[in-house]
Amino acid sequence: MALSVIGSGFGRTGTKSLKEALEQLGFAPCHHMHEIVTHPEQVAHWQAIAAGQPVDWNDVFAGYKSQVDWPGAHVWRELAAAFPDAKVVHTLRPADTWWNSYSKTIGKLMNTYKQIPLPPHITAIMDAWNKMVGDTVFSGRPTDRDICIEAYNRNTQQVRDTIPADRLLVFNVAEGWEPLCKFLGVAVPPTAFPHHNLRADFWEVLGGEPA
Repeated sequence: MALSVIGSGFGRTGTKSLKEALEQLGFAPCHHMHEIVTHPEQVAHWQAIAAGQPVDWNDVFAGYKSQVDWPGAHVWRELAAAFPDAKVVHTLRPADTWWNSYSKTIGKLMNTYKQIPLPPHITAIMDAWNKMVGDTVFSGRPTDRDICIEAYNRNTQQVRDTIPADRLLVFNVAEGWEPLCKFLGVAVPPTAFPHHNLRADFWEVLGGEPA
């Protein structure tokens, strides 16, 4: 099974909502960081990627029809090349809104995860994320507002500059079903567009928000 949809947007841009939306539209299962939380065996792939080792992308995403969120979003270029028939959905929201969400969730987690009694595989994937995104994308300062917003905007521009327009949807999940379904060539479901992963949802998976 090859990926049919590639998500290039940073975490905290509605990726959990998009995951459920894609699964409802038939692109299931959809890979997301939550998949690694529930499938510890996947961590080894990302440790290899973080170390700069070659991987078989078909193995990394074996069994998945779509992918959104980090860590997959970090390798959107590689995935676009490995799966040339896949369409790319780039989730985004206003930069300040993204920062307010990211800083209270992923950013806070990256600043505290080594002091939190997390399951070993979650600590391991955070270490890998820190090498890939924290060090590379955020210049080793994943809690610096200006650096993170600059990286966020730069990523969007790089996606726009790299992916052909007919292969790319730049998408705010607040737009709902219409643009997504039109882009993917599928019917609009009769149900409301999913809305998930509020701040409380994020920390619940990790056993609660640290003080």
